[in-house]
Amino acid sequence: MIHRLAILFSMSAVLFSCSSEETVLQLSAEQRFALGMKKFQNEDYLEASEDFKNVTLQYQGSRIADSAQFMLAECRFVREEYVLAAYEYDLLIRTLPTSKLVPTARFRKATCYYRLSPAPYRDQEYTKKAIDEYQAFIEYYPTDTLTSRAEARINELNTKLAEKDFENGLIYMRMDYNRAAGFYFDLVLDKYHDTPFAEPALLKKAETLFARKKYSDSQKELARFFEKYPTSSLRSEAEQLRADLSNAVAEAGTSASDSSKAVKSHSSIR
Repeated sequence: MIHRLAILFSMSAVLFSCSSEETVLQLSAEQRFALGMKKFQNEDYLEASEDFKNVTLQYQGSRIADSAQFMLAECRFVREEYVLAAYEYDLLIRTLPTSKLVPTARFRKATCYYRLSPAPYRDQEYTKKAIDEYQAFIEYYPTDTLTSRAEARINELNTKLAEKDFENGLIYMRMDYNRAAGFYFDLVLDKYHDTPFAEPALLKKAETLFARKKYSDSQKELARFFEKYPTSSLRSEAEQLRADLSNAVAEAGTSASDSSKAVKSHSSIR
């Protein structure tokens, strides 16, 4: 893609030399594009975008229309106008689907949303959009050289979503809303089981069940934790929970036995 743009620039750079607005208005598509490329290389992105936009509007059928549309999106991108850049990349994808620049445009569109993805504690709309766009890129171009980078970014973004749900679970735990906390830990385990937050989420789920006096369910989740993460850095916490569970189960058994004896004693008196 870069090689193609460089050739276009080299071929057309020698075709013009203008110093007045009148001359600029008479430029061909190639000359206008070259002018935009020169401004782009000089980091005059706003002015460059006007030249590229001019090509896309006045020379829609030219052989460089796709390059102009792509570079218009690039101008938005380098100016960190990511919402506008995503729109311009999408315009290329939709209106010029046979262009060789479409694969790169799809990846860059996803990257716009990736750049817009905020910290975990904020709304994750753009994070989810980025994941969707990277997944679409992989589906369309599974053998592209950018596929591995798209996969890595999907993992990174999924980890961010997992962190948000995990932190939500911790917040509810601190408020003693253990059922709600368990819901968020389950989200992590079901949707983001391959992220670093799955391990602590499983232990925290066992803790919420313990807090709700669901000792049998807590023991099952704790057993899963020890089986799945035998060398976990959280093992000491898990061991403490196991001890607490044993004590709670023993106490519950003693209480049940005492209650049974009391009932029998009351019956014999009658």
